[in-house]
Amino acid sequence: MTTGGARGHRAAATAAVDLPPERRPRPGAVSIGPRGSAVFEDAVHEAGGELVPLGPDTRGLIWLSYRDVAGLEAALAEHPGIEWVQLPWAGVDAFSGVLEAHRDRALPLWTSAKGAYAEPVAEHALVLLLSLLRVVPSRVLASTWQTEQRGISLYGRHVVIVGAGGIARELVRLLAPFEVRVTIVRRTADPVEGVARTVGVDLLDEVLPTADVVVVAAAATPGTARLFDARRLARLPSRAVFVNVARGSLVDTDALVAAVRADRLWGVGLDVTDPEPLPDGHPLWHDPRVVVTPHQADTPEMTAPLLAGRIRHNVRALAGEGHFVGVVDPVVGY
Repeated sequence: MTTGGARGHRAAATAAVDLPPERRPRPGAVSIGPRGSAVFEDAVHEAGGELVPLGPDTRGLIWLSYRDVAGLEAALAEHPGIEWVQLPWAGVDAFSGVLEAHRDRALPLWTSAKGAYAEPVAEHALVLLLSLLRVVPSRVLASTWQTEQRGISLYGRHVVIVGAGGIARELVRLLAPFEVRVTIVRRTADPVEGVARTVGVDLLDEVLPTADVVVVAAAATPGTARLFDARRLARLPSRAVFVNVARGSLVDTDALVAAVRADRLWGVGLDVTDPEPLPDGHPLWHDPRVVVTPHQADTPEMTAPLLAGRIRHNVRALAGEGHFVGVVDPVVGY
């Protein structure tokens, strides 16, 4: 979904809900859902918005709970005049049912934080892949001097990034000093600036055998579920590093465990897992070639100011000042 000027969207939205003039929401009236905080309230005020309790005056809804999906569904059902909903994270898979229910409706316009958290997540991906190439997990666990010479330099390697959103593009920027060759794999083959090659997902199997590093940074949708299964993991070279900072559902965890046990990967870095959280005692916890971080590539300390910036921008768009950013297409699910 794309949107034109916010003023045009507002006019269309008002016509769609067909509210009588005396019941139309006040301009810039925004409500904040569960877990509101001062930083987000300040962002609304700084953008010229007006904070109101959730009710008939609400035009924009900032929904900050990733778990209370039922609460969001109830809010939208009770207040059909809501024109815009801001979701809290880049991924919107938790809200897939709500998006599906509204896919054929003009309202509300949905935005997420996609792109807003690109810097910390890309930074985390770089940390994971460098630590694995240099066998840091094994060195950290060692209690005696290791004499085996092991380690791979990132310089000049072939990095395959699956996804072409903000995280992928920021990672491309961070990788530039290492003079790597980057291939982007995305839904379409539309070129991405600054990379050697961009291919559609239909050519993923073709590029994997030459990958030194694979970073998964794509959206979780029904079409990307278990994108990396046993067959695709088997196409990777044995000296490849595999990093997932997207969603655990994109990878077949059992197949990944099997690949590690068979010594078919140099290293694996996961900030997301399936299941999540990863259970105590799971085999991925106990292999020195694997680093698991607890879905904290972007902590609240990092994301709060970034989400506040997204809120400021979109509250202004709600008032007709510019365009919404992070627009979600309910049909494709991101």
